[in-house]
Amino acid sequence: MTTMLLESRAVPAPTADDVRRGELAAFLRSRRERVSPEQAGLPRGPRRRTPGLRREEVAHLAAVGVTWYTWLEQARDIKVSPQVLDAVARALQLDRSERSHLFALANTVDPVPETECPGVSADLRMMLERLEPFPACIQNSRYDILAYNRTYNALMCDLDKLPAEERNCMWLAFTNEEVRATFVDREETIRAMAAKFRAAMAEHLAEPAWEQLLARLLAASPEFRMIWARHEVAPITYYRTRTLWHAEAGDLRLNHTSLWTGPHPGGRLLTFTPADERTRERLDRLSEVARGGA
Repeated sequence: MTTMLLESRAVPAPTADDVRRGELAAFLRSRRERVSPEQAGLPRGPRRRTPGLRREEVAHLAAVGVTWYTWLEQARDIKVSPQVLDAVARALQLDRSERSHLFALANTVDPVPETECPGVSADLRMMLERLEPFPACIQNSRYDILAYNRTYNALMCDLDKLPAEERNCMWLAFTNEEVRATFVDREETIRAMAAKFRAAMAEHLAEPAWEQLLARLLAASPEFRMIWARHEVAPITYYRTRTLWHAEAGDLRLNHTSLWTGPHPGGRLLTFTPADERTRERLDRLSEVARGGA
């Protein structure tokens, strides 16, 4: 009988959501206690015993209800919108890593995400130069071309002449006729690119930069609209052989390799190495042209 009573009173094991809310509550408390009133632009006032900010002060700074914020720190099961969480992050003066951690604990998409791979290090730029005469570039997961060497710039079009917003492989593949002319298997290439873009976008559905690129592609290219409507998806290909046609160099059979340069998603190093000796010779000549030596 005693055993049965003990079993009936047993506390259920915490769920994954319980654990996540507990971690979120503890993290918020620790960040709140770190920010002084002076840092937040508030008067300290007399007889302050709380280290850092009070809950009502955070609620005031974030323009949310005191009760709601208190429940959040108590790990209550309440709905948290991305916009309100953004206001709390600003009130607590979280840095980029802390902000990412906050949204991960809340299981919510950040409405103002970090720009992917915002800079390309000097070491990566040196690597691009050292890979000459092989074309190489740095892309992010949205297919923005962030940096490239001379031979890559001469491979499909002169990227230096394009505005930054057009240096995107998806945009170039569907709107730039010079780039499109280099695709020997154009239909297969652009279909595969659209499928990979859709698969990658699943992790970035609420991010403005991705939404803006998609809207631009849909508005600019009937071909993209048709392919996009098929809802095809495909994974990123890390190694494959493809053939490009260059107006001066001719056909180029290239081994295409993709390597992440840091945590995924982030920057990717894309290299194009010759698949045969004839392509190697043609890349040498293309590199000479890119240097202005021809």
